[in-house]
Parts: sequence; structure tokens; C-alpha cells
Amino acid sequence: MNDDVKVDPVKVLNRTNQPGYRLMKAATYASASVASFLIITKLVAWIITDSVALLSSMIDSMLDLVASLVILFAVRHALTPADEEHRFGHGKSEPLAALSQAGFVAASAILLFLEGIDRLITPKPILETEIGFFVMGLSILATLGLVLFQRYVVSRSGSIAIEADAAHYRADLLANLGVIAALFAAGPLGIGWVDPLFAVLIAFYIAYSAWEIAANSFNMLMDRELPDEDRERIVAIAMAYPDVLGVHDLRTRRSGPDIFIQMHLDFRGIHSLNRVHSVTDAVEKEIMEAFPGAEVIAHQDPVTEEDQK
Repeated sequence: MNDDVKVDPVKVLNRTNQPGYRLMKAATYASASVASFLIITKLVAWIITDSVALLSSMIDSMLDLVASLVILFAVRHALTPADEEHRFGHGKSEPLAALSQAGFVAASAILLFLEGIDRLITPKPILETEIGFFVMGLSILATLGLVLFQRYVVSRSGSIAIEADAAHYRADLLANLGVIAALFAAGPLGIGWVDPLFAVLIAFYIAYSAWEIAANSFNMLMDRELPDEDRERIVAIAMAYPDVLGVHDLRTRRSGPDIFIQMHLDFRGIHSLNRVHSVTDAVEKEIMEAFPGAEVIAHQDPVTEEDQK
């Protein structure tokens, strides 16, 4: 490639102005805002109730905020247009951020596990459980609204960073339900050991979520191919054109919000260059419509009658 080739600013502008990209930014701000709100409410509730399950939920929300801020800056960087030094864009910042978030999630699981074990050994009474019920109910509503919005954003953008954030908050929903159950058991039922037990169980679930986030991030950093169903769909689109005799050397990868697709298309050698070029453009356009945000490059290979035998 000629080093003097310039990035097309019009093409970049059109891609970064896609609705999915704007939604990604909105999702990061929503995540940080919800985490901040939950930290304040859970802190007040923990001071009043002295529930270790509530403390664990507050610690998780604090880590949520840190992770959400990391995701926020990573997504903003990932959406930075391609430049002379980064011709493929800055999408790798997304899986890097998701990988760091997995570390935050794992850390919260460890802290929660240790605190739960300590409270099992030295139990303490739970006070003012009504406050805890109210705060956790409020937390569930706020988290549920955020998760539904994140789910919508992922469906429009395919962002792995937003998906990682959503996975974390889905784990929070289960954790919040566990805290409510623990408060009920420790308060009205008087079964104090349930509170730290739920904290330990939630810690294991959060640790599993961290593993899933890390695995998905690692796959993207290693340029893993798109799923087989997506690759089959790409081939099917190309082969739907009668002039295309075959597809080979298909290579795909995802980099944050961007998808890169490269392939070779077989054409009869008797066709004119204009005809082959027009069909190739049509194939690339249809694939880009099927995979929003994708960059598609198709190379044309001439095929003789002898090659077809």
C-alpha cells in the first residue's frame, strides 16, 4: 500500500455518525450515572443496617463506577476516526477496556468472598432492614432500566465493551435479589448466617461473569473469526450474484465497533473489467448493509474453463 494514501474523511464521518455509535456513547454515560447513584444510596443503607450483603453490593457498585469510566473513555477512543497511524481505526481499545473491566469484576468477587467468610466466622446482627429493602428495590429498578438500554445498544452496535458492561450489571441484578433475600432472612426470620452466605455465593457468580468477559475480550484481541453463521451469510450474499462463481480466502475479524471482511471472488475470465468491478461493488455494498459498520474488501480472481473442470 502507498504510504501517501489518505483516509477518506467523508467515509469516516458517515461511519462514526451511525445511530449505533451515538447510542454507545449514551450507554457509557448512563452506566456511570447509574453506578454513582447506586453507590450513594447503598452507602447510606449499609451505614444504617450494617448488612455485609449490602456492603458487598456497595463495593460492587464502586467497582462498577470505575469500570464504567474505563469503558466510557475506551468507547470514546474506539470511535475516534481512523488516521494515518491507525488505518484500521482504534477499535482495539474496546476489548482492552473490557479486559480491564474483567479484572475489576474479579477483584470485587474476591473482596466480597473474603468479607462473607469473615462475617460467617464473626456474625453481627442486621439493623433497620426496611431501609435495606427500599434501597435494594430502588437499585433493581435502576439496574434493570440500564440493562434493557444496554441490550438495545448492543443490538444496534455490536459493542463488546457495552456487552461486557451489561453482563456485569446483569450479575448485579441477581446479586441485588440475593441481598433482598439475605435481608429478609436475617431480619424478619432472624437467620443471621444467611446474609454472609449469600455474599459468598454472589462472589462466585461474579467471578464467573469476570471469566466470560475476559474470554470474549481475548478472542477479539486475537482477531478471532466471526461466528460460522456470519461467515456463511457473507458467502451466501456473494454467491447470490450469478456472475460470482466462488468465494475463497474469506477472512473476518472484529475490532471494537468495527468489522473487517476480506475475500476473493471468482469470475469468468471472459468478463470485462467494468462488469466484474460493478458486481464486486454490489457485493461489498450488500455485505456492508448486512453488517453495519463493516469494512469490506473483495479481490477479483479470473477463472478459466479449465479451472472449472
